[in-house]
Amino acid sequence: MQEFVIQIIEQWGYIGVAMLIAIENIFPPIPSEVILAFGGFMTTQTTLNAIGVIISATIGSTVGAIVLYLIGRILNKERLEKIVSGKIGKVLRLKAGDIEKADKWFDTKGQKTVFICRFIPIVRSLISIPAGMSEMNFLKFLIYTVLGSTIWNTVLVLLGKQLGDSWERVVEIFNNFSHIILVVLILLVILGIYWFYRNKKKNKEL
Repeated sequence: MQEFVIQIIEQWGYIGVAMLIAIENIFPPIPSEVILAFGGFMTTQTTLNAIGVIISATIGSTVGAIVLYLIGRILNKERLEKIVSGKIGKVLRLKAGDIEKADKWFDTKGQKTVFICRFIPIVRSLISIPAGMSEMNFLKFLIYTVLGSTIWNTVLVLLGKQLGDSWERVVEIFNNFSHIILVVLILLVILGIYWFYRNKKKNKEL
């Protein structure tokens, strides 16, 4: 995968960076750290410059995020409510009211997470789906996405540029960070599920 990324950037320059980052946003397993750090390194070896790489990466990030946002709009609240009203809902012990509560939470508190999650590996891409599902204002979504992506892209590109031939160190550092984040996310999901069902049980007893 790393060799493929390097080859695309070497051949296509800014267009390659934008294209790879767009794909990375839709398919998170493609490492943005490799794309951005190598892009930063390439600014020391070719006619590419850091600002151009950052802008290209941000365009790619935004395009990918919009695609996932639109997928979220297709999988809207009404469709989810229908799904949980059937057999799947019974298996998961979910009701249409639970979807409504989650939607209200995103409307009041979740929108800021679109910006914050742009700095968290794995989640940085997937957060666009619930944003679309809750029908978050598209302009707000776009602003938060562009701002968060620009900061993330700038940090990694500049690190790659600064480290030069040692740009792969950036990848190693962020890979370790990603593993930590993944473990934390799994724990949070488990705790969230436990808290959710415990509250449902308490409400039934009342």
